[in-house]
Amino acid sequence: MTADRYRSPLGARYASPAMQSLWGEAERVARWRRVWLALAEAERELGLDIPAAALDEMRAHLDDADLGAAAAYERRFRHDVMAHVHAFADQAPAARAYLHLGATSAFVTDNTDVLLIHEGLRLLLGRVVAVQDALAGFAARWRALPCLAWTHFQPAQLTTVGKRAALWMQDLALDTEALVHLLETLRLRGCKGTTGTQASFLELFGGDHARVRELERRVATKLGLPRVFPVSGQTYSRKQDSLVLDALSGVAQSASKLGSDLRLLQHEGELLEPFESEQVGSSAMAYKRNPMRAERICGLARFVIGLQSNAAHTAANQWLERTLDDSANRRLVLPEAFLATDAILVLAANVAAGLEVREPVIRAAVQRQMPFMATERWLMLGVQAGGDRQALHEVVRRHSLAVAEAVAAGQPNDLMDRLGRDPAFGRLPAGALAAELDPARYVGRSPEQVDEFLAEYWAPLRTRAQAHAAAAEPAEVSV
Repeated sequence: MTADRYRSPLGARYASPAMQSLWGEAERVARWRRVWLALAEAERELGLDIPAAALDEMRAHLDDADLGAAAAYERRFRHDVMAHVHAFADQAPAARAYLHLGATSAFVTDNTDVLLIHEGLRLLLGRVVAVQDALAGFAARWRALPCLAWTHFQPAQLTTVGKRAALWMQDLALDTEALVHLLETLRLRGCKGTTGTQASFLELFGGDHARVRELERRVATKLGLPRVFPVSGQTYSRKQDSLVLDALSGVAQSASKLGSDLRLLQHEGELLEPFESEQVGSSAMAYKRNPMRAERICGLARFVIGLQSNAAHTAANQWLERTLDDSANRRLVLPEAFLATDAILVLAANVAAGLEVREPVIRAAVQRQMPFMATERWLMLGVQAGGDRQALHEVVRRHSLAVAEAVAAGQPNDLMDRLGRDPAFGRLPAGALAAELDPARYVGRSPEQVDEFLAEYWAPLRTRAQAHAAAAEPAEVSV
């Protein structure tokens, strides 16, 4: 590693080794060579006179590309694909005359990009499932613990800690569905020739349309992704890249919502992200425990969300059959989007697996607000005891506002005592008001909703996702 040149923090600090390797030059060139091999194999199978020795030499050098030699060729030719054609031919001389036969640069670059995107989506889907698994355990454990629900970041009614986690899971479940859909529908460019007409392949096969169609089918099958765009220009539609970035942006949005909620709850002292024994919260304020993982999730998410519009603009601005203003842009956007999303999910999995619930703080917050939550029930009790609903409502309103002012000044919430002493509620039996202060009576179906969400929605979706996902290995990155 050299310290005198810029290195992206996504590689140096955040993204996993697996995702970094996937988008590294060595992996890209190895996949280029497999794309060339698939083409040559299919062409030979369909009757072109390509010697078996040529294919043998290509197979022997799929993973040992001389990147230095290719770089030297590129300095001469100013063309990366042709540089690698010559570098591959140097290692597989028997294949020199047949490499890239009938193909254009987009044949190797676009098909490889789709293969990289496909594997990247599998890695991300595995990480999303890992985050969801951690949140599922958390939601089940805390399904019934009452806590304050907030609207406008003001205390509203009650929910449960587990129900809130189910809300985070639901957002990520929508992303899971989007990722699965992409993996089930992603398309290769296929063998389309220079401007998508397949004219070069039709020439190679003597005008035999059936063999040209079969060539494309066989190449796609060999590459392990049988779906192919039925028509293309020189490149596959950049609309597909935009759809991919939509899904990655969706993951970032969901993770940022989770991170933002955790930052708010850590401020309240109710829910804390993991904190290691020797972790430093602040260089100056040694007592601080900052939600730095959640903050990093939000920061990286903002970056990914911004990249989505870039892909949309690229799709919208392609000219006719091809323009090259997408090339340099895509070299940046695609890897960076995948690396950043990977980093977000590494952090989210770490946070979700180590959330700390401060039950006493949560219970105290509920108790402070509980008399306000109970006012509607108290109103109903008063009516049942013979009181006038509108008169009782005014009594409750007047006392509630007075108590809210007192609580804001640091005094205890004595709303129940005030109402108990008010003649309007004098007909109620002793202890009737206090009996309505059990928080569990105010969470509605929150525990049942958690159970139903996990069993009826997430469990079958998880099974479907697992069929496509790559295993989320432990990430050796700084979290």
